Amino acid sequence: MRQYYNINLKQRDMAKTNIDPPWRAIVCLFAVLCLTACVPAIRIARVDGPTAYREMTLNALSSDHASDWSRNTANGWGLLQRFDEQPEMALAELREIVISGRGGRRELFALAEFSFLHAEATGKRPYHLAAAVYAYAYLFPKQGEDSAGKLDPRRRIAADLYNRAIATAFESEEGGHVVLASGKYPLPFGELEVTFDSGQLNWGDRKLADLTPVTEIKVSGMRNRHRIPGLGAAMTARALPRQGVDVKTSLIAPLAQVAATVILRIQDVGAGIASGRLRGSLDLYKASETENISIEGREIPLEIDETGPIAVQLAGSSMWKQEFWGFFGRTDTGVPLPVLLSLEPYRPGRIPVVFVHGTESSPARWADMANDLLADPWIRQHYQFWYFYYESGNPIAYSGMLLRDKLTAAVDRMDPKQKDRCLHEMVVIGHSQGGMLTKLTAMDTGDRLWNNVFSISPDKLPKSDQSRELLQKALIIKPVPFVRRLVFIATPHRGSFLARNWVNNLLRGLIQLPATIATLPVQAMKAAGAFRSETEFSKGALPTAADNMTPGNPFLETFEEIPVAGGVPYHSIIAVKPEFPVIEEGDDGVVKYTSAHLDGAASELVVRSSHSTQAEPQTIQEVRRILHVHGDALENAGLDCGPSQNKQASALLGSFP
Repeated sequence: MRQYYNINLKQRDMAKTNIDPPWRAIVCLFAVLCLTACVPAIRIARVDGPTAYREMTLNALSSDHASDWSRNTANGWGLLQRFDEQPEMALAELREIVISGRGGRRELFALAEFSFLHAEATGKRPYHLAAAVYAYAYLFPKQGEDSAGKLDPRRRIAADLYNRAIATAFESEEGGHVVLASGKYPLPFGELEVTFDSGQLNWGDRKLADLTPVTEIKVSGMRNRHRIPGLGAAMTARALPRQGVDVKTSLIAPLAQVAATVILRIQDVGAGIASGRLRGSLDLYKASETENISIEGREIPLEIDETGPIAVQLAGSSMWKQEFWGFFGRTDTGVPLPVLLSLEPYRPGRIPVVFVHGTESSPARWADMANDLLADPWIRQHYQFWYFYYESGNPIAYSGMLLRDKLTAAVDRMDPKQKDRCLHEMVVIGHSQGGMLTKLTAMDTGDRLWNNVFSISPDKLPKSDQSRELLQKALIIKPVPFVRRLVFIATPHRGSFLARNWVNNLLRGLIQLPATIATLPVQAMKAAGAFRSETEFSKGALPTAADNMTPGNPFLETFEEIPVAGGVPYHSIIAVKPEFPVIEEGDDGVVKYTSAHLDGAASELVVRSSHSTQAEPQTIQEVRRILHVHGDALENAGLDCGPSQNKQASALLGSFP
């Protein structure tokens, strides 16, 4: 019985085994269906704000993916997967949708973005050019067509696609530079015939070359980078001397870099997209001349980067090396000194601001200030910036004479008939020793500085008329009539306590004075008893700037006693290190507050910083305020040196090379 029972149990188990599998499959399938039916097809998940914003603003310019707007458009036409697998066919199909009238501005935006993505992935320039064409069509629809709202972010993306696409589409074969030339340029669906007037490359007495997109340049070492958002490919360009033009007396710096913008205008862009035959023109605008243009009847701001060109120029400049050697009179390391420089041609109707650097320094030290001041549209429209570059080891009276001579020569050459009233409202700003030179543009010394050095009158000097004239020009000073306001920054009006330390005493012997003064007959004058006994001249030597800035120096004491000429307002910006609780007892590491302070100043601002305060934000903002005060005062007196005056002065004076 037991054996039979066991056999039956086995048979029953075998029967169960044969029956269970189908039922198990059915049960499992039923469970899966139940689970699937219970799970929503649409799910949500919370993300943090930055992640959400990144996903919302993702586009072809910031990644290798198109924006949601373009992807949605492509998906709506069943082309999204095609764009991944066969992008050129997908682009052609989407273009057909547009020219057939089934698509509109949404499709144009998608065409611009997908064309740009494909161009970036393959390096095919016709697609870069196509991206610019489609973006242009999106931005400038025909009258009566729907246009994107002002807050629609696609407008900014389309403008940036256009800007970037132009810079790449017209890049040279070698890469790195943009080449502007008339010609026929291929498109994926035809060609674009472009005209360009090469005369647009002329800029004053220079010609622009080596146009480089500034978006591809990373800048470091400057406090701020200023860009004006707008339309066009922002460039920096080298300003080379024009053939056949004498640039010996030009103000434009030899290695000047120019901020410019390239615009591609397209005629009847919609019809051109349909036919495959487009016509357009390339235009080059200099930032110093134009900030807004008209396209299709609309006022459009240009894309401008002011900081990039300044950085490019200074990064390759010899000024950094020349700062040190220029103090010792070794000028064979860079630009022959002294020189008056500008970063743009003379602009009639704008007020000159002249920056004068300090000891062992150069115009490069004004970079942050100039960069931030030019970010102010009002200042850009009312002022032009000049820079005086000199050997800072020379006697201060001699350097001051050179500054006055350079300014006078420039103004006489630019405005011989004195028609440009704004040119004669100059502001001079000096840092450290440069502030002392600045004061020498607006002093009536009479014979006080002369008598400080000599015990006899000029006509009794026992030497040539040339030497006498030089000494008289340096020591008997009249105010420069067109210098109308001064700004002193960390200026040692009563000397610098560092000027008499042992290091400076050692360095004095290494200073090589220029031949103009080194050949003065000091010994002969000494023998004739021409000098006062307490001066360096009486010892048979010529003074250096360090001598002149030493407290107790006879020149310095007389210099400090002579006031700024009446009618010329002056402002003081004084640096005092933060560790001094009492400002009046402090210094900036080089100049004491008591040396920098001047009674009678129109304003005085103390900035808690070291001596190189010209790059400090507070200092820059104060200079900005002073320039606005100067312009407002002129306007209240009936002289507006704004854009309207620029045009009037240009008409009176004509073009100036």
